[in-house]
Amino acid sequence: MIGKRIAAALGASFLALSLHASDNPPAPGFDAVDSDAKAIEIADRVMEAMGGRKAWDDTRYIAWKFFAPPPAGRTHVWDKWTGNLRFQGGGRTTLMNINTKEGNVWKDGQKVEDPAEKAKLLQEGYEAWVNDSYWLFMPYKLKDSGVTLKYKGDGTTDDGKAADVLQLTFEGVGVTPQNKYDVWVDRDSGLVTQWAYYLTAQDAEPRFKTPWASWTRHGKILLSGDRGRMQLTEIAVHDQVPEAVFTSPDPVHLGGSR
Repeated sequence: MIGKRIAAALGASFLALSLHASDNPPAPGFDAVDSDAKAIEIADRVMEAMGGRKAWDDTRYIAWKFFAPPPAGRTHVWDKWTGNLRFQGGGRTTLMNINTKEGNVWKDGQKVEDPAEKAKLLQEGYEAWVNDSYWLFMPYKLKDSGVTLKYKGDGTTDDGKAADVLQLTFEGVGVTPQNKYDVWVDRDSGLVTQWAYYLTAQDAEPRFKTPWASWTRHGKILLSGDRGRMQLTEIAVHDQVPEAVFTSPDPVHLGGSR
């Protein structure tokens, strides 16, 4: 009888864990085999703390400004559902789809017609989106395609807060798959509060470390734009945007989150 009760309890616990994991399924190609179960559990906790997977999936339009070293600030408006992107920076306006990498570019107000230059600028726009979006959305991508997630153990952020430390490495995805990141997850809030960037997975010391601070609700999700000396600003989530955002290089004004 005791054995049956224990088996029933274990079965119920397994079912509860399975149902919880199904709330945040990994992307196709996530390396579940080589990832640590505890790291995956923490990644699911992070998603829940930021609003949950459904809220993230239901979020469609996100706008933000990424401050590369002045004066190279870059502005993005991204349709998560279709992949359409409006990218502005360096005197250029790029309207493209990040999935097909097709689109058009205007340079100093003039549409770029030369095929080679256009292809080069579209690729630059895509790579800027890859970089700048990761700086804003990384915690939502802990179980992304090509990611291997490891648990490094207990840690403390530079401001003295207790955290669980995760390690992310990549295989065959993105623009720089050789990179590695350490990610600190706050024990109390479940939110990412710090990260460290390594140029290669073999590097022993990071190239930089920054906070993830000032988590703020936008729509149904939480986003953080505070990276210490590097700031992401003008963050906004929208349910709708004018069609011209992705079809016309003329200036647009979207306002704050709704």
